[in-house]
Amino acid sequence: MAQVASSQQFPFVWEGTDKKGKRIKGKMLAVSEAAVKADLRRQGVLAKSVRKEVQLFKSGKAITTEDIALFARQLATMLQAGIPMVQCFDIIGNGHDKPSMQKLVLAIKADIESGTSLHEALAKHPLYFDDLFVNLVEAGEQAGALETLLDKIATYKEKTEALKKKIKKALFYPTAVLGVAVIVTAILLIFVIPQFESLFQSFGADLPAFTAMVISLSKFVQESGIYIALAAGAAGYAFFYFKKRSRPMRRFLDRLLLKMPIIGPIMVKAAIARYARTLSTMFAAGVPLVEALTSVAGATGNIVYEEATLKIRDEVATGQRLQRSMEQTELFPNMVIQMIAVGEESGSLDSMAAKVADFYEADVDAAVDAMSSLIEPLIMAILGVLVGGLVIAMYLPIFKLGAVV
Repeated sequence: MAQVASSQQFPFVWEGTDKKGKRIKGKMLAVSEAAVKADLRRQGVLAKSVRKEVQLFKSGKAITTEDIALFARQLATMLQAGIPMVQCFDIIGNGHDKPSMQKLVLAIKADIESGTSLHEALAKHPLYFDDLFVNLVEAGEQAGALETLLDKIATYKEKTEALKKKIKKALFYPTAVLGVAVIVTAILLIFVIPQFESLFQSFGADLPAFTAMVISLSKFVQESGIYIALAAGAAGYAFFYFKKRSRPMRRFLDRLLLKMPIIGPIMVKAAIARYARTLSTMFAAGVPLVEALTSVAGATGNIVYEEATLKIRDEVATGQRLQRSMEQTELFPNMVIQMIAVGEESGSLDSMAAKVADFYEADVDAAVDAMSSLIEPLIMAILGVLVGGLVIAMYLPIFKLGAVV
């Protein structure tokens, strides 16, 4: 236990002077204050003050894929400018707003300073750096073109994140509006309609069938609303719990999603775009095709395409052409297969896959915009039916009373 405790690192803030007497400061992960001073001495820095950083929040904001994409872009830019790697990590870590990202970058920096290669240091954080990221960095280190590969990684991350964000944005709007509609309807049923019911009782006349049905629905929601909410919450929790842990359920949902009207074609195009973009990036980095397809499978974002890509990988490993293996899955359009075939024959598979990715990313953008313009009036109609129907139901007896008078 003592050994584990002694190896635990903490963030320290230090101030000191360099060899020219210039005052400098920074942050560093270390096991103790003495370790920070010793490390600074090796760098030619005379430490004036070293203190453990006070963290008000232990974890801070969570690290997102956008943070990782920005990290790759910053590191690539600084390495291309000729800045030493350790200094790059110092600049990125100390300049980041998120404490969690600062801690991650400084931890990687500490590993590199101890002699660990960059890809090995990144592999220690699989939650943030996937196999694709680590494999590309390793290929860059071996080829002596790390900054070029990091630039490709940054471009890949930026494009895939832009695609995901576009789809999420298109799906978020109708979900949010429908959620608000359900809340407004519940408020009307629980609080507003009972007031009208007491008013209608004083009329002493039969209520219209539509009004009576809405009042019955209101009574049901008042009596059983809490149980309905609990059941809905439990069902939602169970759905996401098993979706995360059950591969057969994810396969069923992903297959269903691909066959849905409007959304299905968009998800197919998005999966093909991610397949082609990842294949292009990996192959351009010099990663062997069979090994590249393993990373491509995990990047498609859909279990149907993931399993198909793994099948393609196994067939390619036995000597079959990529174009023929893709054709047998019956998941890729003929245009994609033909472009991949041309790429294989001409030795430009990476550029052809990149063209496929560009085409389908643009196609997804156009399809999402079209879906948004189609969904907006549909949502307005649903809101009108829900809220307008309740309002009409409450005013029907008043209109009937006015006609009798």
